[in-house]
Amino acid sequence: MDKVVDTPAEALAGVTRGATLAVGGFGLCGIPSVLIAELHRAGVDELEVVSNNCGVDDWGLGILLQSRQIRRMVASYVGENKEFARQYLEGELEVELTPQGTLAERLRSGGAGIPAFYTPTGVGSQVADGGLPWRYDGSGGVAVASPAKEVRVFGTGGEEREFVLEQAIVADFGLVRARRGDRHGNLVFDKSARNFNPLCAMSGRVTVAEVEELLEPGELDPDEVHLPGIYVQRVLPLTPEQAADKRIEKRTVRATEEA
Repeated sequence: MDKVVDTPAEALAGVTRGATLAVGGFGLCGIPSVLIAELHRAGVDELEVVSNNCGVDDWGLGILLQSRQIRRMVASYVGENKEFARQYLEGELEVELTPQGTLAERLRSGGAGIPAFYTPTGVGSQVADGGLPWRYDGSGGVAVASPAKEVRVFGTGGEEREFVLEQAIVADFGLVRARRGDRHGNLVFDKSARNFNPLCAMSGRVTVAEVEELLEPGELDPDEVHLPGIYVQRVLPLTPEQAADKRIEKRTVRATEEA
């Protein structure tokens, strides 16, 4: 089945107000920047976004924050985005902070058809006990707090431990970026861009992949495939200019030695 679409607008057909999006990437690495730009252009708002973080103030998901298109964010890290912090603390944005490994497994479980799982991460903290501020009221009070979660004791390796129940995430759409992909949706990610991208792709009921290099079926060695096409419904080939438009979150250079 040929899953290639011609334009970003066609790739995002059906994304409507209030949709839940699982967006791949880590920091600014491996983010689907072309699809994010199209969401910004289209003005779709009230979005609930699941992603490791929310970009920076002027790139990635940060541009959707600035235009007030995100209503709720499920993430594990927020530290590089000042506007994110401002909206959260002033009660304009609902935020569900989730431990990074737990977030990854919630996305993977959603794609695997597993409704929930137990993990020791968060036991004995507000992650399990509840009370984490999800939304502030704008005057320093908590308007919405996280609920308490089920905790059970299991014996593992001869030792009994407590585990907290975490629910899987199934998003309306998964948005990812791949280094290479074929017309059937089989994807290969570039080095550390193989971070949250496969998991977000699995989580989406409809997954859209923007690919830097489009190949014909059979040109990808099956052993090279990081994500099989069964998880991908639409493939958007990028132009060379779009593929090259990548940004560095923090540029670090070594001091030049004086001659």
